[in-house]
Amino acid sequence: MTEHPEHRPPHYTEHDVQREVSELETKSATAARIFDLRRIIGGLFVVYGVIVTLTGITDSQAAIDKAEGVNINLWTGIGMLLLGIFFLAWLKLRPTVLPPEDDRTE
Repeated sequence: MTEHPEHRPPHYTEHDVQREVSELETKSATAARIFDLRRIIGGLFVVYGVIVTLTGITDSQAAIDKAEGVNINLWTGIGMLLLGIFFLAWLKLRPTVLPPEDDRTE
């Protein structure tokens, strides 16, 4: 019985394996950066902070009086903006670092 060429297992060289491992490590690092919770939390707080701050700026006097004279939307929005900016700055200053290759293989 002869073996057909299309039924033979592919032959990989060491270089092919190293290249594929390198590509997978790059994809893994990119996925780790994209799904970093600091980016998601910071982005959401900034977006909601802008919305709540704008609401606070445009609040009527009746809405302010209802909150005991405090423009709660304005102060909450500013707090949310500061927290969101903190998370995004933290992400920028301390980016995600993958563990050394020795730790990942175990």
